[in-house]
Amino acid sequence: MTSASSSRLKRLHPWIGVAAFVVAGFLVHRALRRYSIDEILDSVSMISLGHLALGALFTAGSFLCLTGSDTLAVRYTGRDLPYRKIALASFVSLSIGHTLGFAAFSSGAVRYRFYAGWGLSPGDVARIIVFCGFTVLVGLCTVGGISMLARPGLVAALFGLGSSTMVALGLVFLSIVAIYLALAALVHRPIYIASFELPVPPLRLALGQMAVGATDLLMVSAVLHQMLSPSTGIGFLPVAMSYVAANTAAIISHVPGGLGVIEAVVLSLVPGAKVVGALVAFRVVYYLVPFVIGSALFGVCELLRRQRRAAADPQPSR
Repeated sequence: MTSASSSRLKRLHPWIGVAAFVVAGFLVHRALRRYSIDEILDSVSMISLGHLALGALFTAGSFLCLTGSDTLAVRYTGRDLPYRKIALASFVSLSIGHTLGFAAFSSGAVRYRFYAGWGLSPGDVARIIVFCGFTVLVGLCTVGGISMLARPGLVAALFGLGSSTMVALGLVFLSIVAIYLALAALVHRPIYIASFELPVPPLRLALGQMAVGATDLLMVSAVLHQMLSPSTGIGFLPVAMSYVAANTAAIISHVPGGLGVIEAVVLSLVPGAKVVGALVAFRVVYYLVPFVIGSALFGVCELLRRQRRAAADPQPSR
């Protein structure tokens, strides 16, 4: 790709997100127009404090998994940082990136702000971002593939496809994971993309990615399940598979926080006014609350950074 083509693509990239956001908004509007505000509010009120508390607990578990992903990524670069620093950078960047969308840019910029200040190079930060992205991909393929093979009939009914199709897709998903693990075990030379060096992670880190990515996905699915189950009685596996589909669509579209995309996918699979209220609660618990906390932490860190810089470089007296 020429530099001119790359420049044009970068200019178009935000508009692709806007277009996806508009399409998702239209789909949500079409799905919601049959329900009244009272119906939606009633469904929200059906979620007990206990389910909200469990949702918050699973949210904390998800972000804890994500700090594990960053920890593996830092180890992948060959650098050594205390866990408390990695956890801070991971939580702040991802709580903001999940909500703003374009995670490679939004959370990536915040990650760079932290990691560069701790001595990591731009190349190291880029490798951390790529590594964490692969952790998400491996987690999606692992959970999706196992679910399709373990309960093909249930998943097939959920998506309106045949059981044989689900088994085939499950095998494809798990084959992707197996190929990635095989590369990690057998390939010991780095991959070059133009002049950018991207080492193949060792097998132990690749296995860590699979475990962390799958566990994180299950944690987020558990948050959604806690919001949905009081009003729908739906089981965990259909919720997990719905979220796998919704999260995949959200990642592809780059819509901020998957806003509209997750709702549209889940509503198409599990329709009903009660689901809408649960989705509102899910967005508050998993996206809004961490975003507020992460933004506040980022503001405090930036303030402390400026104070340290001012103390290190005092203004000359007149």
